[in-house]
Amino acid sequence: MSEITEKDLTLDEMIAQQEKERRRASRKQFWRVFLGRGFLSKACFAFLILFAFVAIFGPLLTPYSPYEQSLTEALAGPSLAHPLGMDSLGRDLLTRTIYGARISFCTGLLSSMFALVVGSVLGLIAGYSGGFVSGLIMRAVDAQLSIPGLILTMCLVAIFGGSILSVSVIIGISALPSYVRMLYGQVLSLRENDYVAAANLIGQNKFEIMLKHLLPNAFPTLIVMFTGSVGAAVMIESGLAYLGIGITAPTPAWGTMISEGYTVLMFKPLPAIVPGVALMLLIITLNIIGDGLRDALDPRLRGKL
Repeated sequence: MSEITEKDLTLDEMIAQQEKERRRASRKQFWRVFLGRGFLSKACFAFLILFAFVAIFGPLLTPYSPYEQSLTEALAGPSLAHPLGMDSLGRDLLTRTIYGARISFCTGLLSSMFALVVGSVLGLIAGYSGGFVSGLIMRAVDAQLSIPGLILTMCLVAIFGGSILSVSVIIGISALPSYVRMLYGQVLSLRENDYVAAANLIGQNKFEIMLKHLLPNAFPTLIVMFTGSVGAAVMIESGLAYLGIGITAPTPAWGTMISEGYTVLMFKPLPAIVPGVALMLLIITLNIIGDGLRDALDPRLRGKL
C-alpha cells in the first residue's frame, strides 16, 4: 500500500512539473512572438509603459497644477521653467498634457472594461442558451447597431453629463454590440466541440460550462479586441471633448486642449500640436500592440512566426 502511495505521489509530482514546464514554455513563446515583430513592436511596448507611468505618477512629474494660471505668460514659448510653453490662459502646457494622459487612460480603460464585462456576459448567454433569450439579446444589439455610434454617444453624453464616469460608461455602451456579436459567434462555434459535450455528460451546469470551457477559449480574441477598443475609446473621448460635449474645460482632456489650441494654431501651434501628437502616438501604440497580441495569442499564427 505504501509503495502505491509513493508511486502516486511521484506521478503527481511529474505531472505538476510537466505542467509548470508547459506554462513556462508558453510564456516564453508568447514574449518571443510578441516582441519578435521588429523594432516597431518593442518601441510601442516601451511607449505604452511610458504613457502608463506618466498617467499614474503625473502629479510627481511636474511642480505645477493643470489649473494654475499666469495670464502675463499666456502663449509664452518654451523655456527652462516651462519646456513646452504656456497655453492661451497661461497654464503650463506640459503639465496639462501629462494630466490629460491620465484622463485618456482612465476613460479608455473604464469604457473598454465595461464593454468587455457586460458584452462577454451577454454574448455567452446569447450564444449558449439559444431560443428566446438569444433572439432577444441579438435583436437588441441589432437595434443599437441601427443607430450611428457617434450620434448615440453624443445624445447620451448631452443627457447624462460629461463626467469621466458617465462618459466612460456611455462609450462602453456604444462598444457593446461588437463584443456581444464577436463572443456570440465564438460560442456558437465552441459549443460544438467534444469537451463541451463531455462536460454536459458529467453533469456540469450551463454556468460552469460557460465560465470554465467557453470563456477561456474565447479569451485571446477578447484581449485583442480589448486593446483595440481602448484606442477607439480614447479617440471618441477626445472627439467629444473637442466638440465641447464630453469632458469639458477646465479639465485637461486632450480633446479640449486641441480645441482651445486650434484658435491660435496659425501663430502659436504648440498648444494644439502637443496634445494632438500625444493622442496620435497613444492610439497608434495601442493598435500595434493589439496586432502583436493577436499574433502571440493565436495558435494558428504562432507556428508561422
